Amino acid sequence: MTGIDARSVVVRVPAKVNLQLSVGPKEEDGFHGVVTIFQAISLFDDVTVSVAQVGSGINVSVAGDHVQGVPSDATNLAAKAALLMCDIYEIEPDLSIQIKKSIPVAGGMAGGSADAAATIVAIDALFSLGLSREEMHEVAGKIGSDVPFMLTGGTAVGIGRGDKVTSALSRGNYYWVLALSSSGLSTPAVYGECDRLRAGMEVAQPRANDQILQSLLSADAVSLGKELTNDLQAAACSLRPALRLILDVGSEYGALGSIVSGSGPTVAFLVSDEEHALDLAVALTSSGVVGSVTRASGPVHGAKVIEVS
Repeated sequence: MTGIDARSVVVRVPAKVNLQLSVGPKEEDGFHGVVTIFQAISLFDDVTVSVAQVGSGINVSVAGDHVQGVPSDATNLAAKAALLMCDIYEIEPDLSIQIKKSIPVAGGMAGGSADAAATIVAIDALFSLGLSREEMHEVAGKIGSDVPFMLTGGTAVGIGRGDKVTSALSRGNYYWVLALSSSGLSTPAVYGECDRLRAGMEVAQPRANDQILQSLLSADAVSLGKELTNDLQAAACSLRPALRLILDVGSEYGALGSIVSGSGPTVAFLVSDEEHALDLAVALTSSGVVGSVTRASGPVHGAKVIEVS
């Protein structure tokens, strides 16, 4: 059992968008190899982890803008992260986890994975474990494929299941308008639909898009917008046809590029600057085809301690 230097730690953690999500063929274990390029954006959850009364166990509570569908039991990824950290580092599993959500639920923006990453960082700080980035990544990879990226944020390339993450050189700021849905999409369902749509096709092993990496290096948002790609987009649109209407509105109002983020249903539009973002947000809101709209920019830092008490 390690010593306690604080009673409560607050960690802020961002959402992500996928600039590229390329999905390989279904493997024997039922999973798919992927290559993805992530960017962390300025839409955040705040996760507070506190030492609780002995014998109380791990308890999760959720508040904020997006709470519907977020579990408050052991299936929550933050709870899984806490249990794993307690097991590995011999910590008594008596913790309170409070999640204040602004990241959409089941929106393809890694909200659950973000909360898990925040929990790892919070427990490291709460118990003064002094973990290296590599040690945190090892724990994160056991929880979910997006969790390692949410620890570091910025811009990165993910391979394997997306969990083997390498930082990518990126210059400049990128401005996003996010069309949010009132209900999420199941990631397994979207992958299943992707397999159905590709049945009988020969699917190549994915690789990183060099043009995207070059656009990021040269801070060329126009070039980047043309290269945004997601192999799950057709499947998400098949399950949620209204997504096509949303994509059309973004194109009509001059978005540099558009992409369904992850498994959806959030649609991310890349725009040229803050003024363009505001104009597109207004257009999307008045179109009647979008549940709600928000704006963000990236890249931003990953999970970060903002308060210790």
